[in-house]
Amino acid sequence: MATKIRLARGGSKKRPFYAIVVADSRMPRDGRFLEKVGTYNPLLPKDSEDRVKMDVERVKVWLDKGAVPTDRVVRFLEAAGVREKATRNNPQKAQPGKKAQERAKARADKAAAAEAPAEE
Repeated sequence: MATKIRLARGGSKKRPFYAIVVADSRMPRDGRFLEKVGTYNPLLPKDSEDRVKMDVERVKVWLDKGAVPTDRVVRFLEAAGVREKATRNNPQKAQPGKKAQERAKARADKAAAAEAPAEE
């Protein structure tokens, strides 16, 4: 059975609260799970110790059994010191969108055309 350590959403509308659960990967997000190993409250400040609560020992047991954590849970595990911090590189993130690049190029061409007659 392929197991995942992932978030299951709870809470009311516009007030999210997540349980960190170990579930079969074929089950729905908020469906049946094998074990609840922690909680995550995104509404609390980032420096609050109650924002992410996790039973680290149980998480380690499940990781040894072959459970695969999701990206968000991996970040929690890195912050808790269970996993090594992975270097992330997304060079495309800082680039503006396609239309913004086209506008910038058009502005640069217009400025270059305005400077050319001034030089002569």
